[in-house]
Amino acid sequence: MSFSTNVKEELEVVVSGSRHCQIAELAAVIHFGCEVGKRGEEIGIISENLLVSRKYFTLIKKTFMINTVTEKILQAVKVLDEHGKIHPLKEEIAPVLLKNSCCKRAFLRGAFLCLGSMSNPQKSYHLEFVCEYEPWALQIQQTTAGFGIETKIIRRKKYYVVYLKEGAGIVDLLNVMGAHRALMELESLRVEKEVRNSINRQVNCEAANITKTVKAANKQIEDIEYLKKYYGLSNLPEGLKQMAEVRLEHPDSALAELGGYLNPPVGKSGVNHRLRKLGDLAEKIKDKEEKL
Repeated sequence: MSFSTNVKEELEVVVSGSRHCQIAELAAVIHFGCEVGKRGEEIGIISENLLVSRKYFTLIKKTFMINTVTEKILQAVKVLDEHGKIHPLKEEIAPVLLKNSCCKRAFLRGAFLCLGSMSNPQKSYHLEFVCEYEPWALQIQQTTAGFGIETKIIRRKKYYVVYLKEGAGIVDLLNVMGAHRALMELESLRVEKEVRNSINRQVNCEAANITKTVKAANKQIEDIEYLKKYYGLSNLPEGLKQMAEVRLEHPDSALAELGGYLNPPVGKSGVNHRLRKLGDLAEKIKDKEEKL
């Protein structure tokens, strides 16, 4: 089962205790997940989505008497006016239903149940609402912005897609909608991924430092071998001669270790200074050889 399905199944059983919030979510469910139409004198509400249908009937039971006529339900969610005229579902949900913060949470919960999907967070962070009409997308974007969650809208073929690609924002939205179990699972995966990435960065950094140290040591040994062949280590000042011999004897040692082999011992900066002087001398001799 996908992570997205898990989120929807969790949201299906979350129902606000307040009637006005229940109506806000019911409005989203009818608007985004159902078809409303007339057959003669009767008005019908139909959905082919099983999760949406179950949530619809749950909200009807909580909010109205089970035998309430459809017209009363549609009037409550502002889809049907007092004259029996059906409000076009391609328009936004009546803003009057979303005055309170709690109602906006319920609205987003219903919207995600009908229009939402989410990628597997082990692979990537991506949550989206796929809207058939632009007013739906704009209303969802405006509602998430009210909770400090910045979403974007793109056009994908004939649809308007409201999306989030940032882990923290997705966590915030799951919290707003009431998907707390999914939120904890996502947070756990985020922490695991961040720890793994941190370890990888540290390992890569250490590997880069080791590579840099090995390259520097090889260059130092190459310069000393050159001096040994074309200049003679015995011609070097005593400090540089001792440094050259110690480096050849300990090719894998770090600078701080090399300093301990000298007599008297020298610190890391002193070792680095002497090796740099040996390198400069080797370069000068090479330049002279090239000019001859």
